[in-house]
Amino acid sequence: MSTKLYIANLSYNVTEADLRTAFESFGTITDIFIATDRETARPRGFAFVTYDTAESATAAIAKMSGFELDGRVLTVSEARPKESSAPGGGIKRNFGPDRRAGAFQARNNRGGRR
Repeated sequence: MSTKLYIANLSYNVTEADLRTAFESFGTITDIFIATDRETARPRGFAFVTYDTAESATAAIAKMSGFELDGRVLTVSEARPKESSAPGGGIKRNFGPDRRAGAFQARNNRGGRR
């Protein structure tokens, strides 16, 4: 069973190849994901590395926590599942009148003509 690790405190200059080189000595890596900002496409300072076995992941956590990569001391832990949120972000926002097609006409025809 594969195990995903969360790597925090990454330098913005670290690439996928850098992570692969640093972490591949512990076992077979099945996936590497470096989180980036949606608007700027700049790295956000953390990544996920997935190993094919739990033993490989445990060894990587033990050896790489506190390891310095590109001038930053890494924090490595097992990734937790993403918390589910309510549909639509969990907050009901009222953005004013109903903007669907025909909604304006329907609103004005409720009580008949005045």
